Amino acid sequence: MTAPRDGSPTRHLALTSPAFRDGETIPVAHTCDGEDLSPPLSWAGVPVETRTFALVCEDPDAPRGTWVHWLLWNLQADAVELGPGVPPRPELPAGARQGLNDGGDLGYSGPCPPRGPPHRYFFRLYSLDTSLNLPPGVNRSDLDAAMAGHILAEGTVMGTYARPKG
Repeated sequence: MTAPRDGSPTRHLALTSPAFRDGETIPVAHTCDGEDLSPPLSWAGVPVETRTFALVCEDPDAPRGTWVHWLLWNLQADAVELGPGVPPRPELPAGARQGLNDGGDLGYSGPCPPRGPPHRYFFRLYSLDTSLNLPPGVNRSDLDAAMAGHILAEGTVMGTYARPKG
């Protein structure tokens, strides 16, 4: 977590998904074993100074270290939800942009862990005091660098997923 520009603690956003509760299993439709659709998300508790939002989804349990599944930024400040199945396009309506996941693809790539114990998938939404001047297709470190000093609030919802046996 990056502190806001004034050094004060980052405030909390309430981030939820109607598809799964925090700490529970992500439905198959949002994984590589289903339709691989991004899950719907909604949020509340947005600071009035918010100009845009950024979203990151990652799996810290991946065998070779944290795996980024989704990068999305410049969601408009008046947004309170993101519907399911965001298309893998560089730019979305109202100026939102998507980056590369660790599979090298643009947009969302759902949970697809190796068979075994469940992995955890953290969806993190950041309220920002600015619009990010990043082209589509950047990676997580580029996004982190651009957000540094601009995070007003952060919210997280975590889902789990294990591949079916077979």
